[in-house]
Amino acid sequence: MPQNSPTPRDVLTPEAFALLQRIADTGSFAAAARAVSMVPSALTYRVRQIEDALDVLLFDRSSRQARLTEAGHELLREGGRLLGEIDAVANRVRRVATGWEPQFTVAVDGVINRSTLLELCARFLAMAPPTRLRLRDEVLSGTLEALTSGQADLALGLVVPAAPALDLLARPMGELRFIFAVAPHHPLAQSTEPISDAALRAHRAVAVADSTQRGGGVTYGLLEGQDVFTVPDLPTKLDAQLRGLGVGFLPECMARPFLDSGRLVERPVERQTRNFQLSYAWRKSKAPGKAIQWWLEQLDNPVTREALLTRGRSA
Repeated sequence: MPQNSPTPRDVLTPEAFALLQRIADTGSFAAAARAVSMVPSALTYRVRQIEDALDVLLFDRSSRQARLTEAGHELLREGGRLLGEIDAVANRVRRVATGWEPQFTVAVDGVINRSTLLELCARFLAMAPPTRLRLRDEVLSGTLEALTSGQADLALGLVVPAAPALDLLARPMGELRFIFAVAPHHPLAQSTEPISDAALRAHRAVAVADSTQRGGGVTYGLLEGQDVFTVPDLPTKLDAQLRGLGVGFLPECMARPFLDSGRLVERPVERQTRNFQLSYAWRKSKAPGKAIQWWLEQLDNPVTREALLTRGRSA
């Protein structure tokens, strides 16, 4: 093909699709030319340019009528889809200009109730905003890291900065109580006295891996020298402890159905149990977008915050 010949990108314009559709509708180059106020030779030249750029025939000219070839039908089908996407992009850009973020990412710790979170997502999406919504699974310090690194716009979980950050704001969600639980067939299930650290150290612990990408992350409830089975998230930790693969602390609301059914047994320990304060955090902005404003309004409701910390699961 000569160097200066038109490429598909040069010829496949909205006007070209409209012209091809006009020919297909009228069944005649001459009739289409009259409809668009062009001389037939100019219209024919435009079609030839498109066919040459694509290296296909779009119309069967063997009869008196101009009939689309299979390639022509496919081009118009795809052209209609592309024009629809162009319209959608234009509408999206206009709405983003009204103050909506193009994308909004929520970093979510594994302790957050996914059912409640998805209900919030459903309400957000029901408004048909131009904002693309994304959820990002994180664990422990990885949740805050996603926010501080700019990979998330809102973070839910253990996200209170270790030191006051000038560009971050955080508010408490509530407290989450953890309990020590084991499977009924685990050796520690028979213990009636508070379990010492020495006794715990002799048994494998199940721990959730911190999702941070910087450093080794943090761990809770592990003893030096203790065997550790590391899993990616809380549901896997729960399943592992139900199977007796190890022991450890679980959120009480997550473990409660299994304690009530006897599939887990709570046991006292000598070491102090931890209650974690969970928070939500976001970056300061002089002109916050409408998506972050909406989410902060929802999180300002104490009923919503409580529901996000309640993990119901059937035993």
